[in-house]
Order: sequence, then C-alpha cells, then structure tokens
Amino acid sequence: MPITFDSTSRTFHLRNDQISYLMRVLENGTLGHLYFGGSLAESGSYGRLSGGEYLGLSNRLGEPVPFEFPTAGIGDFRVPALTIEQPNGSTALDPRYASHRVFGGKSAIPGLPSTYVQGYDEAETLEILLADTPASLEIRLFYSIYADRAVITRSIRCRNVGSEPLTVRCAMSASLDLPDSDWEMIHLSGAWARERHVRARRLDAGSQSIGSLRGASGHEHNPFLVLKRAHTTEEAGEAFGLSLVYSGNFLAEAEVDQFRTTRVRIGINPDGFAWVLDPGTEFCAPEAVLAYSEAGMGALSDTYHSLYRDRLARGVWRDAPRPIVLNNWEATYFDFDEARLLEIATSARELGVEMFVLDDGWFGRRDSDASSLGDWTANKAKLPGGVEGIARQIEALGLRFGIWIEPEMVNQRSQLFVDHPDWAIGVPTRPRTEGRNQLVLDMARHEVVDYLFGVLSELLGKAPISYVKWDMNRNITEPFSPSLPAARQGEFYHRYILGVYDLYERLTRAFPQVLFESCAGGGGRFDPGILQFAPQGWTSDDTDAVERLRIQWGTSLCYPLSSMAAHVSAVPNHQTGRSTPLATRAGVAFFGVLGYELDPVALTDEERAAVSDQIDYYKARRELFQRGRLVRLRSPFEGGGNETAWMTVSADAKRAVVGHYRVLNGPHRSRERLRLRGLDPKASYRVSVWPAGDDPISAANSGIRGGDELMRLGLVVAPESPSDSRYEGDFTARLFDLEAEATARPNGPA
Repeated sequence: MPITFDSTSRTFHLRNDQISYLMRVLENGTLGHLYFGGSLAESGSYGRLSGGEYLGLSNRLGEPVPFEFPTAGIGDFRVPALTIEQPNGSTALDPRYASHRVFGGKSAIPGLPSTYVQGYDEAETLEILLADTPASLEIRLFYSIYADRAVITRSIRCRNVGSEPLTVRCAMSASLDLPDSDWEMIHLSGAWARERHVRARRLDAGSQSIGSLRGASGHEHNPFLVLKRAHTTEEAGEAFGLSLVYSGNFLAEAEVDQFRTTRVRIGINPDGFAWVLDPGTEFCAPEAVLAYSEAGMGALSDTYHSLYRDRLARGVWRDAPRPIVLNNWEATYFDFDEARLLEIATSARELGVEMFVLDDGWFGRRDSDASSLGDWTANKAKLPGGVEGIARQIEALGLRFGIWIEPEMVNQRSQLFVDHPDWAIGVPTRPRTEGRNQLVLDMARHEVVDYLFGVLSELLGKAPISYVKWDMNRNITEPFSPSLPAARQGEFYHRYILGVYDLYERLTRAFPQVLFESCAGGGGRFDPGILQFAPQGWTSDDTDAVERLRIQWGTSLCYPLSSMAAHVSAVPNHQTGRSTPLATRAGVAFFGVLGYELDPVALTDEERAAVSDQIDYYKARRELFQRGRLVRLRSPFEGGGNETAWMTVSADAKRAVVGHYRVLNGPHRSRERLRLRGLDPKASYRVSVWPAGDDPISAANSGIRGGDELMRLGLVVAPESPSDSRYEGDFTARLFDLEAEATARPNGPA
C-alpha cells in the first residue's frame, strides 16, 4: 500500500494491489496528473507520462494539460477545481508545490462526515501543501489510499495566510483529467417516488452535469457519477466512480474539450456559494471518494458497498443486525390513539415483528400536516401517558419502540413559531413560501441547533426509544439567515448542512444505542454524508414492488443493502394504486432492511400466515440480506424492464439467495435460464424455491446443483413447457435459496 515519492522525477505514486494513482510536480511547481487506474509496479519510473513540461503556458494557451488541481485564469480554460476572489477582485490563481508529508491512517474533516480507519495500518494519507504567494493562500490536498480497497479519497482545505479577506467561489473536492472522452456517463436521477433511476449518456463536446440547488442532495439527482466504457458490463470492463460524502447542494460534472480530453469534477455546487475566508481561517471541503474498476460495474459497486457499510457508517448499529419494524403511518396516518397503536403493535408482535415505530401525528396538536411541527411534546389526547407511556407499553409487549421526528421543520401553527418566528428561513422583505404547510428552520444558527438538541435529548432521555426516523419533507426557499451579514449570505446553504451534521453528531453521541434512519420525503437526501450518522435510510416513499425494483437497483450502484430500508405495504399501493401479490412485495423488500408499512389487524388469516412465514424466512437469512455481496443479474432498465434479477452471496460463497422478478406475464414463453455469478464453481449447492410450491419452475430447480452449472447454465426461470406460462400470472417473484453441501464435488472444475 505504500505512498512513495521519487525525488528525482518528483513523482507521487499511491498504490495497492488493485489501483495506482500517479501525479508529478512539474518544472514550474504546478502539480500535474499522470494516471489513475489498475495497479502499476511500485518500482516503475513514470515521470515520462506527464507530457506537460511546458506548463508555463505562456505560448501554449488552452492546451489539454492534465492538471491535478486546476485553477482559473492562468491559461487552462476548462472548468476549475478552485476559484478564489482576492481583495483586488481577481480570481486568477497559480498555486505551486511547497511541501508534502505522508502519514499512517487518515484524518477526519472538521465538521464534516468522512470515511475512516480503525488502525493506522489500514490506510496511508498524502498531504500536499500548495502555495499561491500573491493571493496569500495555502491549499492542502489530502489523498488517502486503503490497503485493500480500490478507492482514493480526496479533500481540500484552503487557508488565508494574508491580512485581508478572501472569498471562496468554487472549491471542488476532486477533479480528474482523463486523456480521452470515449466514456458513458452514468448517474442516478428521478423524482419523489421514483428516486435513483439509472441514466446513461455518451460524453460529447461541452459540459454534462448533475447537481442540486435545493439545500439537500435531492430526489432529482444523487451525488454520484460513473464514467464507463461503452463495452463495460456488470462483470467486465473499465469504470471510474466519483461519490461525494455530502448532503447539501452539489455539482458533478464532466467536460469534454476540443481535444477530446475529459475533466470530471465533484464538490459543493458553486452556484450561489461564496465563503468569506478571513485572515488566519480555513475552509474545509467535503470528502470525495474516487473508485476504479477494470472488472465491470459490479466490482465498482462492491468497492463502494464495502467502504460505506464498514468505514463510513459508525457506532453499534454499523455491524448489528437491523430489526424488522412495523411503521403505523399507512395503517393510520394521523388518525390514532393509544388503544389503536397497542392493537396494531400486539398484532405485529404475533407475526414476529421486532420493533414498532410511531410515525407522524404524536405531538402538539398534530391531526394534519398543517400544524405543530417544532412542538416535540406528546399530544395527551392521543397519548395520555406521553411518549414514555406508550413506549413502555410497547416494550412490555416484547417489542422495541421507535419514533418519527422532523426536527429541521416548523409549522406556522406551532408554539415554536410563535416564540421564534425569526428561526424559520426567509428573507425579511419577502413572504415565506410554504411547502407541505411547513417552513424550514435555520440550521445555520447555533441557537436553533442547541434548542433542538435540548428538546430531542429530553425526549430520548425519558422514554425507552430504540429507533428514530428523522424525516425532512421539503427543500429550502428564500435562503437567508439573519445570523449572517450580507457579505456572508453565500455561506448559508453550507452552514445549514453543517448545522444538520452537528445535530446528528451530538444526538448519536449522546444516544449511541439508538438506531437512526434518515428520510427526506423518502429518498430526497439519500447520500453518503447522512450514512455516517444514520446507517440506513428510507429508500423511497414509494413502496410499490414494481417501482421498487428500479429504485433499489439504481440505489445499489453506490449504496449497500444495509443502507436500504425496504417495507412491505398494503394494496392497492398508496403511491401507485397497483395491486401486487404479497409474496412479490416481500420478495423485493427482502433485499435490504425489511419492514412493514400496513395494518396487521386488517390482514386475513391467510395473509397473516404468509407474513409470519416471510418474517421467519428473512430472520434466518438476515445477515445475508443485509451484509451479503449484492450481484446484479438482469436490469429493470434494459430490455423493456419486464424482468429483474439480483442475488446476495455470503463472503465465503457458501450461501446465496437469488431474486427473480417478472412484471407482466406473456403467452407461450419458451424455456429460459438465469445465469448466476459469485458462486464457488467446485461446490454443490442445494437449491430450494420460495415461496414453496409444486409449480414447474420449483420442480425444475429444486435439488442439488453444481456451482459451475448454476453459473454457466443457470436456473430455470420460465416453464419447461410453453403452455405452462398461463399459470404464472403478472407481478411474480421467486427467490432461490442456495446452500453449499458440506463437501465439494470431486469432479468439479479445476
């Protein structure tokens, strides 16, 4: 894993057995980028790769020089990584290498979430100091490489070493120059109830970007971008990933210039951003995680899954099995009392549910979404014994208790707004815009964060609460904070998200036993930044099984199964109106953190038996579903989207569960097979089918199958006889359990 510096060629080489990252201090002191890709020999001489010894640029303006940290105004006309306005109004920067150091482990970023190590031998970090003397500016670039992960983490810090203020206008966390533009850009986009759909486009001349200006990462785009070759598949080919550990406004952009070279950058969105850097102060940008794969999109996802599950999520819940919850929201909405909740909880316990979650409507005078946000005290008309009373009664049933909050919001019809109307975000000279009948609290103000920590600490300290669902149901309008002078209003959005992180950090430290689940109108802030504090998120408000196939597939490009809360809900579905079989809803929700979003009292005896079977099935495979390696097999974004298939495999490849889903049935289908991946080709696997039945597909697959057979021939997923397809129906799901036999086959492949 060493980070080496060749003092003769002034070349840095960050490498492990999977990747290499090379850069060089050029003759004029500028930092040039050389290479990022598969691992290169440690002893090689790579200074010749630069091709940029002329970097004075006085006679070569606009040439496609591969910069490591590009700035504006010195002859590189592509998008910059850093723009800083100086006292005279100039934004030209020309930072030069000053020094560097290498140290074991990696450092935290003040006020921001980031990946981490548990031992100094797990990673090494290179810190490079760049200086721009005329601007009185120091820039520190941080690069960390793990011993056994195909990632480079990057971040920057800017310090004003002069006597006059500077203004940071753009501070990208990472910029990467690539020598060609023969790439497809993959990103995750959508809207409320259809988040993180996979989108692909060929790079072309000009800029192609995604981003957010909403104050949150957003439903529309995710702070994650992939560049892959046209021939790259799930299991083969080259791909780069860029992911931002941040939850606010972001930009991810690829620019192709006239020489067909590509610059890709990711960081805080510069639009509307301006950070005043007073003398002696420092600005820290969020962490970017750059991953590389030459074994396809699946290997790229493996890298992000492992890193974010094990070295971004923190606390006791990082590794602990996540409980199966029942949330009362779709069962009752705002219309409930204590007796109704206990009835639901009692029924849920009989089915095997482990935690009851009380959703919106428990506080203030909250009978609709028009009032009481901000008044985090129990509505005694609904809960005579308060939250503590209902929580203790739920625990007496043998369940754990969880609760919903939306701490960043306030209704105008609330005592908090009456007492502190200026705490709601808005421009003093303009009317405030409501969304969902609510306003957003000014999390950039320390007194607001302090107040929320106080009231929520009281709530969590008095009642036996094991789980918190932290919601955020609208984005920011009229961005302005009276706590900031006019010249600093450009800092507002970033200070807002720093306030959110501060509150999360204080609450998770004070209540480490509580499992936090993030939510933002569903998946409107499902990003790596929140994962540090809430190791799982509400993937989408849309619980329809068919829609969830696309949502969960897209989410899985970057995020692990352990981060995706997935619930079985009632039909007709509350978001789409579609009715799907109960087994199909469970078969999709199993691949994540399982829960239920329905009224168990309203289920028939047959449905209750089915749900009980589902819960038993999931509990027996919980580790596999929550922490297994996800292998994507058939995409809902290809071939019309009628079929989806994926599987989760244990680390030792001895157990696996395969999910196969068909949206609409068709007549007279021919026999069809699904090839698997990630198994031991020498092993024999006992195959069984869930739900159990005597149908032709179950009969065709059940029994002992070789790992080589399953990967080269596959499972039968359409009837042997075309005439049997009439028995299949629409919206079907089958899960195939694979368990390796105790001894390997002697005649297995070499």
